[in-house]
Order: sequence, then C-alpha cells, then structure tokens
Amino acid sequence: MKTQRFQKNQITNAAELLKAGELVAFPTETVYGLGADAMNEKAVQQVYLAKGRPSDNPLIVHIAEKKELTDLVEEVPAIAQQLMNRFWPGPLTLIFNAKEGVFAPTVTAGLASVAIRMPNNSATLELIKKANTPLVGPSANTSGRPSPTTSEHVYHDLNGKIAGILEDGQTGLGLESTVLDITNPEQPMILRPGAITKEEIEKVIGSISIDQHLVGEKETPKAPGMKYTHYSPAEPVIIVDGDNQKWQEAINHYLALGEKVGLLANEERISYFQNQVSAVFSLGEKTNIEDASHYLYAGLRFFENTDATVILAEAYSTSDFGEAYMNRLEKSAGKKYF
Repeated sequence: MKTQRFQKNQITNAAELLKAGELVAFPTETVYGLGADAMNEKAVQQVYLAKGRPSDNPLIVHIAEKKELTDLVEEVPAIAQQLMNRFWPGPLTLIFNAKEGVFAPTVTAGLASVAIRMPNNSATLELIKKANTPLVGPSANTSGRPSPTTSEHVYHDLNGKIAGILEDGQTGLGLESTVLDITNPEQPMILRPGAITKEEIEKVIGSISIDQHLVGEKETPKAPGMKYTHYSPAEPVIIVDGDNQKWQEAINHYLALGEKVGLLANEERISYFQNQVSAVFSLGEKTNIEDASHYLYAGLRFFENTDATVILAEAYSTSDFGEAYMNRLEKSAGKKYF
C-alpha cells in the first residue's frame, strides 16, 4: 500500500478515503491520530492491525460538532454541557454511556461506554465533516512507541500500512487529551491526565477524583493509556529525579557499564553535562513544564537516530501540567528511576 500525504487543500481527497473504509492519519492539538470511520467495523479492526494495538484497548471517537452527541450517547448530563462549553474544541475527552448498536463493536472493546472528544484543529474538524462520520483517532504510531507529534513520525511508523496522512506541521501540546469519566455524573473521575488539569476542570464542575487503581490483566480499561506499556522508544529510559550530583552519579553509573548515555533534560542540565554524554535533547527551560511536555515524545524518538543506548530523562513536579508529563514519562520508563 502506498501512503499518500495530503495537504490542507486536499482534505476532500483524504475524506473520500475514509468514506471508502481506509485509514487516514490526522493532526490534532495534542498528537496525530489514526482516523477510521467509527461506524465501520472492518475499518476499525484495521486500526488495531496497523498499530499492533491490543484488542481490549478502547478507542477515542472524534466529532466535529457538539450536536452529534445526541445520536451517539444515552445522555448528555449537565456537567458534560458545562465542560464542552468551556473546553471543546480542545484536549478533553469525555466518557459517556454509549447508545447501543451505534458504533462498530471494536470501538468500545466490549464496554457499554464510549470516549468522545472534539479536537481543536481546523483541518481535522473539516475532515470529519467531509467524511460525514465520527472518526476513531488513537495516536498514529506503532502501539507502545512514543506518540507522533509530526507527520514524519507517523510516516516512520505507518508508511505502507495506512492509506494517507493529512499534514499540518507539528502538534501544539504534544501530550494526549485528559480523559474524564462522566458515566456517573455524580462522581466524575480522571482516568488519564492531560493538558486540561484537574484544577481547571474543578473550576467548572466542582470536586473530581483521579483514578489510581491498577488495571488487572483480564480487565478491559475504560480509556487508552491505563493498562499497557506506552510511549517507549527503542532504548531503555531511566528517570532521574534530583540535583546535579544525582545526575552525575547516574551518568557515571551507566558510563561505567559501557553504555552510551543520552540526556533528555532541561537546558540548564544539558549545558552542565553535555560534554560527558553521547547525545542530548532539550526539554526547554528548567521551569517550563509546558515546553517539556511539548517536546517529550519528539525527544524520546530523537535518540533512535543517535548512538545512545540508554536515555536519562528529567523528572518534573506533578503539580498542574506536570502530572500529565510524569504520567507519560513513567509509562515510557516502566517507572524505572535511578
């Protein structure tokens, strides 16, 4: 299969492929998604095959207009209206009770609920409208690898496996959406942290909780990113949380083992240690967690084109946006700290 690369003036062409049951990657404000008609079971199954994604990992559905919800879910509770008015289009996924028989069965992985969001990208909103159907949109990468923040990342992983890529430069946020379960409107719960923080949500609907339970081996997760290893590059990732002395110990340890060390860290850290290691990738200024989140996936992929055999990665505080950053970094490292 030849993977076509579409520009924004070719959205109609990309939409026609989706209508024909093909897979087309699309840009969002978070990461690139792998699009397929959410009502077409054969197309959705191809998403799992192209990604090598476990079949019990549900998909997020992307829509272009809020009014579409009434045909897709059992109820749109009042808190959903409040949240959509504040954050849609944007990086907030809401989990509703799905209407029975609406979606391709594989979309929900057998659950009674469905995750839905409206992406904040004009090209993709137009694509959804022209395809005239909601689209599933998991990250457009090989399952388990760092999510794609450029069309080149998508092409690297999925060239020859999908019909097309709608290109729109680098994504803005770099981390996937926040996932909020509202199937019980009285007890909303964050299942995956993201760009919309707990504090921001609580300003709109009041107190919410964060899911902390470990998803069991035979349990189907309600949202992506809850069960399986994710975001991992080819090289092992080790998180370093501490001052320069701790970093020096970590670098010395791996050099003594004969490893070639890659540094995924803030500018200040890199300027201090860059002459001791094989490769570096900057996460931006020391105090800028937004930049660190924006560059994380690109940084993890960067080292695959270097001679680094181990990546030492910078820990950040889990306050606000840092919670989403650390969630993804810990998954990429398998929670391995030095």
